[in-house]
Amino acid sequence: MATYREIQEETKARFGFTPKTCWIADIKAENGLTRGSAPNRIDQGFRKHPCPPHRRDELATIMAELGVLSTRP
Repeated sequence: MATYREIQEETKARFGFTPKTCWIADIKAENGLTRGSAPNRIDQGFRKHPCPPHRRDELATIMAELGVLSTRP
C-alpha cells in the first residue's frame, strides 16, 4: 500500500496539485480504511478539512492505481 507521501507525489506529478493529508484520510475513511477517529477529535461527525468535491475524483484515481483503494469510487 502506498504512503501518504507517495500519493501526494504521484498526484502532484499527474494533476499538478498536492493533496492535503486530511483529504487522503477523508477518502480512506469513506472506504472504511481508517482505524477510527483520533481521540482528540472535537466533533466525531465533522471533518474540518474534507476533500473538496472538485479534487475527489483525481485523488481517488491515484489512490486506486497505487493500490490504496480496491476500486475507484
